Parts: sequence; C-alpha cells; structure tokens
Amino acid sequence: MIEYITPRTFLFATQAVVFSVLLFVFIVYYRTFFRKYVLYWLVSIGMLSFSYLIKALLPYTSANLANSNWYYIAEFILQTCQYAFLLFLLLGVYNAKTNKVIPKKVSIGGLALTIAVSLTTTMLFAFEPSQAFNHFYLTISLPSFILGCSFLALATYLLFDKKNYFSSQVLMYFSAVIGFRYLIHSFISIVALTEPWFRQLELFLLYFDVSAHSILGFTLLIWMQGAERFAAINAINRAQYLGKHDSLTGALNRGQVMAKLSDKIDELKQVNKNSKSQLKLSVFLIDIKQFKFVNDTYGLKIGDYILGEIASRLNHSVFMPQAVGRLSGDSFMFVIEFEQASHVDRAVSHIHELIQRTFHYEQQEITIQGSVGYCFYPDDAEKSEDLLQKANLALHHAETNNIASVAFEEGMQAQGRHLLLMEKQLRAALANDEFILYFQPQLNLLTNKLEGVEALVRWQHPEKGLLAPSEFLDEVEALGMHSVFDNYILAKACQTSERWFKLYQRRVAIAVNITAVEFQDERLVTNIQNLLHKYNLPPKYIELEITENVVMTDITRAMDSIVKLQSMGIKVSIDDFGTGYSSLAYLRELPIDKIKIDRSFIREVASNDSDLTIVKSMIDLSHGLGKRVLAEGVETVEQLNALRHLGCDAVQGYFIDKPLPEEELVRYLKRKKS
Repeated sequence: MIEYITPRTFLFATQAVVFSVLLFVFIVYYRTFFRKYVLYWLVSIGMLSFSYLIKALLPYTSANLANSNWYYIAEFILQTCQYAFLLFLLLGVYNAKTNKVIPKKVSIGGLALTIAVSLTTTMLFAFEPSQAFNHFYLTISLPSFILGCSFLALATYLLFDKKNYFSSQVLMYFSAVIGFRYLIHSFISIVALTEPWFRQLELFLLYFDVSAHSILGFTLLIWMQGAERFAAINAINRAQYLGKHDSLTGALNRGQVMAKLSDKIDELKQVNKNSKSQLKLSVFLIDIKQFKFVNDTYGLKIGDYILGEIASRLNHSVFMPQAVGRLSGDSFMFVIEFEQASHVDRAVSHIHELIQRTFHYEQQEITIQGSVGYCFYPDDAEKSEDLLQKANLALHHAETNNIASVAFEEGMQAQGRHLLLMEKQLRAALANDEFILYFQPQLNLLTNKLEGVEALVRWQHPEKGLLAPSEFLDEVEALGMHSVFDNYILAKACQTSERWFKLYQRRVAIAVNITAVEFQDERLVTNIQNLLHKYNLPPKYIELEITENVVMTDITRAMDSIVKLQSMGIKVSIDDFGTGYSSLAYLRELPIDKIKIDRSFIREVASNDSDLTIVKSMIDLSHGLGKRVLAEGVETVEQLNALRHLGCDAVQGYFIDKPLPEEELVRYLKRKKS
C-alpha cells in the first residue's frame, strides 16, 4: 500500500488532522456558550474534515480501484460532504446575523436535498464508459457552479448587512473570491477539459482550496471570539445601565436620581453665590391614582407600557427637567429649575396634562390621573433626602385628602413625626411580643362542625390597653412593615397550633392573613417550610388568606409561590372577595383553593334579592372553578339558612361566635376531645 502514499495523500491527511483539531475547538466552544450558529458551523467543519479524510484514504494512484464501486461510493460521500459543508455554513451565518431560530425541518430538508443531488449526480452515467464526459460534468462542473453561486450569494448578503464588522467583512471577501473561483472552474471545465494546461490548473486549485479552507476556519474562529466579546461588552453596558436606570421605564432609579439632585443642589449653590438672580429647584413626586385598577382591568403588560410612556413624557417635557426618576411601582420624581414662582404653577398643570393625556395601546384608550406633591430648594430643605421626605409628605397629604396637587407646608411634618413614633412603638411591640391572637371559629355547613379558625391580631399596648387592628395596621402598611408583621403573626399561629396539640391532642386549621405582595417574595415558601419543621406542624393545618391592601404586581411569581405552597399541602384563599377590582383577576390568574365572600354582601342576603343573586353567582362561579366558599359576617339565623340553601361550604361571624382569645376558644377544643 506504500505506493498510495503520495504528496497529495499526505496533504489531505494533514488537512484532516488540522480540521479535526479545529472541530474539537468548535465542540468545546459550543459546550461553553451553547450558541446555535456555532453548532451549525461545527457540523460544517465536521463535513469538511471528513471529506479530507476520505480524499486521504482514496487510492488515487490505482486505476483498478478507481474504477471499482468503492470509488463511486467515496465520490458520493465527498459530494454529500461538500454540499453539507456549504449548507451548514450558510445556516450558521444566517443564525449568527439574525439570531432567529431556524426550524429543524429546514436543516433536515436541506440535508435530504444534498443527499438526493449527490446521489443523482454521482450515480448518473457512472457505469457507462461512453458517458465519461457527462459524468465529469455532473460531478465536477455542476458542483462548482452550485458552490460558486452560493458563495457569491453569501458575499452579497454580507455586503448589504447592516452589522458588518471585521470578521463579517473578511468572510464577505473570502466568499466573493471563492465564489468566482468555483464559477471560473465550472466554465473552464466545460470548455477546456481536454486542454493540456487544465490538469495544471486543477493542481493549483487543489492547493488553493486547502489554503482557502484554512482561512475560512480561522475566520469563523475570529467571528466567534468577536461575537462573544461583543456580547460581553453589551452585558457589561447593560449592567451599568441597569445600575443607574429603572429596567422597565428607562428613567433613573432612586439612587441615581437622588445623586443627580444632590449634584444639582451643589451646582446651584455655586451659581447663586456669584449671581444676583437666585435659581431654585422644585422637586415633584408623582403617584398614579388607582394604578392597581389599571393593572387588574387592562393587564400587567398595558400597565408596564403606561409606566414607560409616563417616564418618556416626563423626560421629554418642555420644562427640560433636571432629573426624572422612578422611585417605586407607580411613583416618579420630576425636578425642574425655576426663578419665578409662576413657573411652578405652570409646571404643575403641565405634569397633570402629561399624565391625563390619553394612552393608546393596541386599539385601547386608557385615561388616568395622578397626585402630585412638591417642595422647593432651598426654601423647604437644602439636602436631597430632606427634599424627598417633604415632597413625600405633600404627596401623602394630596392622596389622603383627594387633592390633585399639594405643596409642602410645615404642619405636614406632624404626620411624619407620628409615623416615626409609631415605628419605634411597633418595633418595640414586636420585640416584646405584645401582639396577641384572637380566633374566630369557622363552621362547616355540611357537617355542622368546627372547620377551622381565623387568626386576628390585637395589640396588648402597655399603656393604652387592648388595641383593635384598625388602630395600628394602617401605620404598619404606611411604614412598609407588613412583611415583618406577616411573618411574626404566621410564626405565632404555628406556635399556637403546636401548643394546642400538646395540651388537647387536637389539630385545628388556622387561617392567617398575608398581604398580597408577600406572595411575590421568594422567601415566603422557605420561611413557611422552616416554621412547619420547627413546630412539627402538618401543612394542612395552616391556611393563607390573601389580603389586598398592597397591590400585587408580579402575578407570575405569586403563582409560583402558591403552587409550591399547595404542593406542600397548604391551602390559599382570597379574603374579602368582591370588594376590590383585583379579586376577579386573582380568581382567574391564581390557583386559589377557597374564596371568602365579604360581609358587605352577606348583611342583606336574606332580605335583599340583589344581594342574594350576587352571592349565589359568587358561589356558583367558585364551585364551577372547583373552589370552596366561606361567607364572612354571618350574624343572624336567616343569613345562615340562606347561605346553607345557596350551597355555601362554610361560614363565620358573630352568629357562630365572635373572635375569641385563646383561653375562651379552648371550649371548642375540649368539646371535640370529649
């Protein structure tokens, strides 16, 4: 076999090794970054490497073998590799440029077509010596023509591509040269096949192709490296942008807008020192009215669009704001520089006009209103945090009294001082365990037995005595302490359940109110798991009730939390159903187990046909969705009978029993035990 080892064979074997190494690099690169275009190029390089291996093994010097069937099989494989190399190269370039997913049927169909074309061209006229020229044209001239046209098409595509960076330009020039090479060869192979110099030309093209393929491999490597470097730079720039801007609206985030306000204050201090005219700043805080209603009625996507549009309108205001930022959900800061007080009045009207201008989204028209609170530098404060605090006090006053716009006044600080005092007292109460739980029994109308209890919090104040929730829960929400408070009550309920079991060998389901926003916290599920483990409490004896005093903005995350809780065996219900716009949205979006009809619908259910119809509809709707129903506020036997007739599952209210301290609830536990 030594006679088969020719310089050409050695060249092909070397190229097969080189491209095998290159193939390994592509494999490592793909397993690292999982880019689809790299996978296409990996296959393309694999086809090229395999074709060189076939050429190296093909015994060119043996005329006997060259005329055997094995030669035609090898020729068919080479043709297939050649077309597949081109196909996956083109698919890779297209995917890299557009980042569009190419359907599998395109790849499979293209590969099937290459096999069909290769089989047809290599086998047609193959076994007829008289048709040798025709066979040559089909296996040499036609592939050269196809390859030439394809590479020129690729060069044209890259020429007109907008993202034409260095590696793309190199590939464009390479494709143009290779395209002309194949077209010229296709033409010459037809008209000058018998010329003496044709074989010399083919030998030259052999070495030319080896070099060209090597250049192509390095070009693709440069492309991949450049693409990842570009992606890394984009990621860094994106991270830097998100570090300063709100990801949803593009406005400055709280930290950046406060920093910009501080810089502007320092700048004005220097300007005012050297100028007779004193420039001032007006800091506006803007809050969207009933934005929760917009989210629940039109959907979160439209709500996000409106927030982004508001930020855009504020940024492009004719008052040329010094800073525009999004502080929280639907709260924005808007800062302008002014010299005359009349400018502020016009700015206030302008802000309301921007907010109230109709929003258009997919043939829907949405109109909203906003509340505005504002203060001035240096009249009201000289530090950015103090300005924010006073603008916030003005905004709170505007929202509380349903006034469109309010400027800060000194008297408003009293409410701020009240909240500051309440915060200290509430945190001390949590530390000293001053909150106690009352329990209101819930009656199962099917069994007429105790179904569970609802935990209701009271504050055993050291000076004021026992305080109802209405005397402190508003402050808890205003101070943003609902998360800490909810976790405290939940832990207290689990502790109580453990104590009941030790004393009475009785388990009773305890329903605990959790604010809606807590279900968006990823730590909720982990916290509950820890509590159940700590107190050795079966999950079915804790029920979570969603309250709606805080808007739920991330329904998807809340749904994930609820599904995880339900998989643990914990029931989730909606409290005060029917009183908020969000109730139906929650019922539709979230996998709720039970709804609690608000007492306002139960009050006249036995005497008012309208209320009776509404409650019946609620019960039928809930049962149709596979959810249980509990009615709150049952105070008369007539209400109880009406609800029993309507098919309500359970009730609670003063007719069953009032909220009881633990020592009085014991009679239910003891009675069950006996």
